[in-house]
Amino acid sequence: MFQFFKKTGKTPKDLSEVLAELKKIEETNKEISRELADFKKESKKNLQKVGIVRFNPFKELGGDQSFSIAVLDALDNGFVITSLYVHEANRVYAKPIEKGSSLYSLSKEEQKALDRAMGKNHEGSN
Repeated sequence: MFQFFKKTGKTPKDLSEVLAELKKIEETNKEISRELADFKKESKKNLQKVGIVRFNPFKELGGDQSFSIAVLDALDNGFVITSLYVHEANRVYAKPIEKGSSLYSLSKEEQKALDRAMGKNHEGSN
């Protein structure tokens, strides 16, 4: 059946001992519930959503060596990083994201990466 008591082999003498043990269990359960609520609140700030798009910004040269990656928390705050690659150089740009949008204009690839991170679908695209 249920094991309300620690493994002491001791059985409760009367109803008051059972009620006292249940009160301890109730307090423990309340503390665990508070800790879980705090954990859920804090975990929203953890980076947990990712969207990536590879692309070729210069159609006449090379392959899909450039990319945009969006990394967000549960509240859609985070950043987008874009790397533009050509044989002579590589440029890297970062843009902050707040509540799913940026104060800076986003390229179509950056927007696509952001949409992917937020779970929005782009049919028939990279």
